[in-house]
Amino acid sequence: MSDTPSLKLPVPVSFEFFPPNTEAGSEKLKTVVRELGSAAPEFFSVTYGAGGSTRDRTLSTVRDIAALGFEAAPHLSCVGSTRAGIAEILGTYRAQNIRRLVALRGDLPSGTATAGEFRYANELIAFVRETQGTDLRIEVAAYPEYHPQQRYARRDLQHFANKMKAGADAAITQFFYNPDAYFHFLDEVRALGVDAPIVPGIMPFHNYARIAQFAMRDGIEIPRWVALKMEGYMDDAASIRAFGIEVVSRLCERLIAGGAPAIHFYTLNQSALTLEVCRRLASARG
Repeated sequence: MSDTPSLKLPVPVSFEFFPPNTEAGSEKLKTVVRELGSAAPEFFSVTYGAGGSTRDRTLSTVRDIAALGFEAAPHLSCVGSTRAGIAEILGTYRAQNIRRLVALRGDLPSGTATAGEFRYANELIAFVRETQGTDLRIEVAAYPEYHPQQRYARRDLQHFANKMKAGADAAITQFFYNPDAYFHFLDEVRALGVDAPIVPGIMPFHNYARIAQFAMRDGIEIPRWVALKMEGYMDDAASIRAFGIEVVSRLCERLIAGGAPAIHFYTLNQSALTLEVCRRLASARG
């Protein structure tokens, strides 16, 4: 683990990575893990490519994180998969003493026509519970501004409730910048009988143009005043960085004040901005 003294944060935190493509990237990520370790994260999650395209690299990254003394949770997507294939992956994870995963429907790989034996994430969760029992902790995805492929908010909420009722322990949201969307989503799903923790997912502004593309693709609102200020800074990297940290720190503070049980950061395999936000949250705690 990191030798850096742990930050005293007001709520638990966790961090998401994607599996590196190269050996150099894997070595760099180990440094990032050690740096983020100063925030004493509850766990690190590692994404899983469409159709299992990063399966081996996801497992390798999880092993690297575990070797550094931290809990790691691989993502597992089911679309395009068979029950036998998922059972094999779960067996591998159990053999590696992995006790937490993030269960997702996922996206079909480009050019693939069949969805496989699982249509929705709730079917994957039910299968995991059926074959693995209850000692595996399962997180699922939540969409405060609704899934980009779903036309009807009520149907999206019911899909989420179905995942939780199938046996999920908690949820992590898609990233957002509008806290009211998160709090409204909580009210909606609590009314459907979901009482499990729903952890807000937060994306620091690593690269504003790139984040704006992600947001447009996934139907995520970046407040107009934030977008205008970011765009107004043009190539002033220092101002963009400082303003982005301020916006995300205030967002986290409001979420925590409103009762968020934890914060999950989408790091894009970087530590600097996320650590600075964590330091500010620790400082604000007093």
